[in-house]
Parts: sequence; C-alpha cells; structure tokens
Amino acid sequence: MRSVTAYATPAAKEPFAKTTIERRDLGPNDVLIKVAFAGICHSDIHTAREEWGTAHFPLVPGHEIAGTVEEVGSAVGKYSVGDRVGVGCMVDSCRECENCLAGEEQYCLKGNTGTYNSIGKDGRPTDGGYSSHIVVDQDFVLAIPEGVALDVAAPLLCAGITLYSPLKHWGAGPGKNVAIVGLGGLGHMGVKIAHALGAEVTVLSQTLSKKDDGLKLGADHFYATGDQQTFKDLAGTFDLIINTVSAPLPMGDYLSLLRLDGTIVSVGAPGEPMEVPVFSLLSQRRSWAGSGIGGIRQTQEMLDFCAEHHLGAEIEVISGDQIDEAYDRVVGSDVRYRFVIDTASF
Repeated sequence: MRSVTAYATPAAKEPFAKTTIERRDLGPNDVLIKVAFAGICHSDIHTAREEWGTAHFPLVPGHEIAGTVEEVGSAVGKYSVGDRVGVGCMVDSCRECENCLAGEEQYCLKGNTGTYNSIGKDGRPTDGGYSSHIVVDQDFVLAIPEGVALDVAAPLLCAGITLYSPLKHWGAGPGKNVAIVGLGGLGHMGVKIAHALGAEVTVLSQTLSKKDDGLKLGADHFYATGDQQTFKDLAGTFDLIINTVSAPLPMGDYLSLLRLDGTIVSVGAPGEPMEVPVFSLLSQRRSWAGSGIGGIRQTQEMLDFCAEHHLGAEIEVISGDQIDEAYDRVVGSDVRYRFVIDTASF
C-alpha cells in the first residue's frame, strides 16, 4: 500500500477536507497515474450528498481524471512512464459477459467497478480522482492525445463520452436534426460533438440567457423552453433529442418535437420518475431511450475524435479547498461549464 494525498468528505453533506488515503501496490497489469486534473461531475455531488442512495464514507469522488503515468506494473505493455492518460467512470468489469466481450463494459452484466464508491478487486471501496495519484488496471486507462490539453480533457472522460456515445449510436451526422436539452456540463459537450459530427444542432434551454454561448459552441439554433410557443413552432422537427437535464420534464411536450421514428435519449438522471405519455410515442413511432457512458474502446475513439476536431471542455479551474463552493455553484447552475480541480493545489 502507498499513501497519497486526497480530498474526502467524511459523511453525506459534510465539507471536504484534505486527507491521506491508501492506494494498492502495483500489480503486474497496474498503472500508477499522477493525477493532474479532476473534473467535478454532478454525479459526484449526488453521491457525496447521498441523493442516489447510501455511499461509502469517507468518500473521495472524481471520475474525470487526467494525468501522466508515473509507474507501471511488470506486465504493462500499453503505457510507459510519462504517457498522458485518463480514467473515466469505471476501473474494472467482469470482462467475461457478452456485453464486456462486445466492448460495452459500462453495461457489464455483473456490474462494472466504479472509479469511486464501488468495491475494487482488493475488496476495498474505490477512491476517485480528487487525489494526487490513482492505481488502475491498464485495460481501463485511456490515452489522451497530444492535441488535447489535460485540463480540458478531464471532463471528456465522463461528460464527453456520455454525449458522444448516444450521438454515435443514434446516428447523429449530416442530414440529421439534433437537439440538446440543457446547456450545462453535459450539454455544452453535446453541442460541440454533434456539430463536429456534421448534424444540424439546436439547443433547448429554459431561457435565452446562454444563447450567445450556445451559438459560439456550435449550435445552429437556440430556443427557450420556458415559452410554450417553442413546442408548437418546433413540433415534428428533430430526428434525435439528447436530454441532459437531471430534473423531470413534461415528456409529452418534448416527444412532440420528434419527427417520424425520432428518438429522445435521457442521459441526465432525475431522482424522481417521469410519466410516459404513450400516445405521444404511438403517433409517430417515436422512441424514448436511455444511455450511460461508453465502453473503453468507444471512449478512446471519443478522445481521438476530440483531438482531431480540437474539442475540449469549457472549464473553470479550482483548488482543492474550493470543492464545497464548487458543489454549491454546480447545483445553482453557476458554472460555464465544468469545474476542474488542479491537484497541484494539494
């Protein structure tokens, strides 16, 4: 075991504090990563505040990790000391089920091992990226191309792949009309990626306050959903809608925006159930789907795509002692568009 510096919360809704945690010794396939930047995802907040159920405390969140390789195990062949690497939302899976064998480890039938708040192969709760170092099996480490700076790359490991995966799966590209609901940490990456894929991109936001940002990020159109006329004007418009909002929406209104065979995909995760207006589905053979992150293979594809198209997250860099303030600001929608912790501040 080795001791490393981290920021942890001792209990639900308690402040974060600098502490020391233990990382396992390197096994033959392990990579020791010196963390440079760790993004703050809303999932971190939900978990730390136990809004998604009981968590393991003390908790070190963080699954948007970018850094460099500091040491490798004896059997590691994918990475060398000094390589620029990232870690996303999972650090292991069963590797044997049909989903894992298909490269969809995020949907492991036995459950993947989360980067934090999970149980690792050493039998201990996993600790995430709000730390100076992390040890990860080489098969769950991603290569960060030179074309993307580490600070703007960190959020790609969750926010980026969470939007890239459904956009690719449902065929966003030239000739497709795509809407992104919500312009936040997830949504702003959705706009960038959908635009780079060649789709016509619309942002649907509660107000027009972020319109200038949306258009600069690559949106072709921007509408306020607080105006009911928007739903009338845009009825039957979109092939694909990606909903990034973590709050219940009037799904009948949003389904009405889909054309024949259109799909709305939920990637935000409200704590409350939403009603399914069946007649809105039946009328134009519409679909309502969900999507998680991507597998390791697709996450690497996303990173390479972002490097090719010069895409990175819009970030605000903070120090470790600003985590609690950042959490409150995320909940208050007061960030454009992702907080990233600089671990040099540790």
